[in-house]
Amino acid sequence: MSLFDHLGLSVDDLPRAIAQFDPVMQALGCTRQDADNGVSWYKGQEELILFPAREPGSGPHRHGRVGWQHLAFAVDSRDEVDRLHAIALAAGWTAVSGPKPFPRFNDRYYASFVEDDNGIRFEFMYNPPRDAAAA
Repeated sequence: MSLFDHLGLSVDDLPRAIAQFDPVMQALGCTRQDADNGVSWYKGQEELILFPAREPGSGPHRHGRVGWQHLAFAVDSRDEVDRLHAIALAAGWTAVSGPKPFPRFNDRYYASFVEDDNGIRFEFMYNPPRDAAAA
């Protein structure tokens, strides 16, 4: 069983958010499903859903405040981190940090952080097991 079933996020401008999220979620191998009051992307049993904010103009979320911090996507290589980072930037996300090694986490950790215009932060990270990194 998965740790999470779904994650729902509220966004200020749903069409703009879809334009930013769709290329990234498609690149992660997710399938998109539109609904009357939102959109979702799923892969297997896990799903990310965007909803329009109940209070328009109440964003953006500010990183570091109570609530959302970031969502990390584990990928299979440094090249994949770089590729996803570039796709996110092309879709209008803002680079926060990386792609680069993060030795403060461990000597194998390579990641990038991006943020959309709602203040939603994603991390693309490659952190192979110690044994795999030595191979």
